Formats: sequence, C-alpha cells, structure tokens
Amino acid sequence: MDNLERADNLTDQAITRLRTAILGGELKPGELYSATQLGEWLGVSRTPIREAVQQLAKTGLVAVERNRGIRVRSTTLEDLIDGFQVRLMLEVPVARQAAAVRTDADVQRVKEAFEAFGQIAETGDPAATLRADRDFHLALLTTTGNHRAVKILEDLRNVVLLTGVETVPRSRSSMEAFEDHRDIYQAFMDGDAEKAGEAMRRHIINTARMLVLREAHERGSSMVDVDSLLNWT
Repeated sequence: MDNLERADNLTDQAITRLRTAILGGELKPGELYSATQLGEWLGVSRTPIREAVQQLAKTGLVAVERNRGIRVRSTTLEDLIDGFQVRLMLEVPVARQAAAVRTDADVQRVKEAFEAFGQIAETGDPAATLRADRDFHLALLTTTGNHRAVKILEDLRNVVLLTGVETVPRSRSSMEAFEDHRDIYQAFMDGDAEKAGEAMRRHIINTARMLVLREAHERGSSMVDVDSLLNWT
C-alpha cells in the first residue's frame, strides 16, 4: 500500500510540476521532449512521467507521439473557439445550479472571493487580477459539488492560458475585468438561478469576443465571424 501511495504521489507531483512548467513557458509549445528527459529534469523515474503525461494529454496541454516523445501543444485559434463553446455549454448551467443550491457557507465563501477580486483589481496588477478572476469562478462553481465539471472548466482555462492570451491588460483594465463579473455575483447572492446563468453567458461571450477577434487579427487570420463560430443567436 505504501508503495502504491508513493507512486500516486509521484504522479500527482509530476502532473503539477509539468503543468506549471508548460503554463509558465519553461516547456515550449511545439518542442518534443522524451519521458527520460523530463524524468531527469524532475528527478523521478519515467513511470510517473508517462502517467502524468497521459493525464495532461487528456486536458489538451500535450500530445503523445508514439516512439518519439511528448510535444507541448501549440494552441490554435480553433482551440480557443472550442474552449469558449464548451464553456457556454457547461459553465452557464453550472452557474445556474450554483445559485439555486447555495448555502450560507457558500454565500460567504463567494462573497470573500469577490471582495478579494475587487481589492486586487484596484492595484492594477494583471497577473494577480487573473488569479483572482480564476479564484472567484472556482468559488462559485464548486458550490454545486460537481467536481468533474469544475475540473473540465479548469482544464479549459489552462488551455487558454497556454495561448498566452488574456484580456487584462491588453483589452481591458483590471477594474473593467472585475466589473464584468458583478452581475454574476449579484445573481448568485440573490439566489436567482436564471439571472446567474444569463450573466455567466453574457460574461463568457464578452470575453470571447475580445480574445478571439484580437487573436484572429494578430495571427493574420481573415475576418472571423465570432457570433457564427460560437453559434450565438
């Protein structure tokens, strides 16, 4: 049992360290790495590396190339659009459910996350603002107790981060990003499930418009009909 627990811990540690290295740019998109190379780098055997890579491949961060190695994925514009489509399909109903089932403890947790978000946004620190944005979403979504849905949405955020694109500070200020969440927060606090879903949908669409159109322009893509691509009617 001890050996099995230790193996699981090594795999979990490898997942965390590899994910951090990918999102932090230490492991470069498009580069090919061997399990041996990564194992030596992290100081673990190839087995936990292979298991960690299989998990990361499921989230879309890496691709496993048989008999060659592991390649960090270069996220395409289509990946970005796909991510927002899935968020619309999943995060909207989860936000609706969160408002419907919230407890007093949930209300307090989300209130604290939102207030912290606002305080950090006032500093104008882009990186800290994005972390506070993530923490607010996480606090709200975990209210449902649906950990699988939360994990899927967290992985989607990681794939977006891999593109190196965010709205703050290039498309809007830290405070503008914070204010874009206010109607979500208010609907949750009021326990209004329909408004919470509507507010989350509006927020996702607003963010998608900013990122997809900007990325399409910067990547030299032709004019993108964002509304059509995301099936917004």
